[in-house]
Amino acid sequence: MQAKLGCKNVMQIPKLEKIVLSSGMRSDCERDAFTEAQNLIGQITGQHAVITKARKNVANFKLRAGMNIGVMVTLRGHRMYEFLDRYVHNALPRVRDFRGISKKGFDGAGNYNVGVPDIAVFAEIDQDKMKYPLGLNITMVTTAANDADAYELLKMLELPFAE
Repeated sequence: MQAKLGCKNVMQIPKLEKIVLSSGMRSDCERDAFTEAQNLIGQITGQHAVITKARKNVANFKLRAGMNIGVMVTLRGHRMYEFLDRYVHNALPRVRDFRGISKKGFDGAGNYNVGVPDIAVFAEIDQDKMKYPLGLNITMVTTAANDADAYELLKMLELPFAE
């Protein structure tokens, strides 16, 4: 990989820094919807998720500062790689009509974003016990300087990109 990316030093090779899983919810949701989302994301990741709160008032969305608006968790180290392995090898094959993930999720700075419309594709989730539908945003933060290097890194980590 060092020669492929044109790195002169082994330390210049891009690495996966962290994976952030987040889910936005309507601000008028009941309190138990946030608790359920916390528990579900905790089951998927093995790490406690936190409830995110609004920072500002937004009148158009009937949103006040301090209101609950979502749930998130940041994975690093071995939990990050365990989640990535389960996502690639267990969850993605369970998606109906799956032909690979889009290459358009890169942000220009070497990070990749992908959405999961329904978290029931994860084997840890019991679909019968879910009261509220829940989607998931997955952000993979890398140390790559550009999207091409990040694409090569994620390709080597076995992410199945669409052709």
